[in-house]
Amino acid sequence: MQRRQFLLGLSGLALAYSTRAFAATKYQVTIQRFSDDGKALGLVTLDKVNNDAEWKRRLSPLAYEVTRQQGTERAFSQPGHDRHEPGLYRCVCCDNALFDAKTKYDSGTGWPSFWQPIAQENVRHVSDTMFGMTRTEVRCTLCEAHLGHVFDDGPKPTGLRYCMNTVALRFVPKPK
Repeated sequence: MQRRQFLLGLSGLALAYSTRAFAATKYQVTIQRFSDDGKALGLVTLDKVNNDAEWKRRLSPLAYEVTRQQGTERAFSQPGHDRHEPGLYRCVCCDNALFDAKTKYDSGTGWPSFWQPIAQENVRHVSDTMFGMTRTEVRCTLCEAHLGHVFDDGPKPTGLRYCMNTVALRFVPKPK
């Protein structure tokens, strides 16, 4: 009987250790840090941000609905969708750098569109099968905010159209 208890104890210990190791890696992500002038500062591994109460308090009702509940703003409805000055687009929730204005173009859709993210590490692609169709959702890697969708009808050089919700982004003008 002691041998059986010992083996069960060991297997329980191994399970607890592997669960703890999984939890530690599950909630950490690696992103590329950027200064406000768009300069890459290197890769950094951070704890994934999850602060729903703070976002609900700080974000506008529309920004909360879009980023935290996978909503979509109406096309052409938000100021800044057609902004063209140099700068950086950050996540409205966690401030992660997402897009450089150099990759922004006018897609005619009424939402900010980019042909690539500032760093692949900073955005995450998720299969979205809502509304009976399959699309690729784009989320912020650091906080899982819903940003928009990516489509394969964009311009060269990537052929991609990252169609983002304006309220999911915070524009930082390029310092002079």
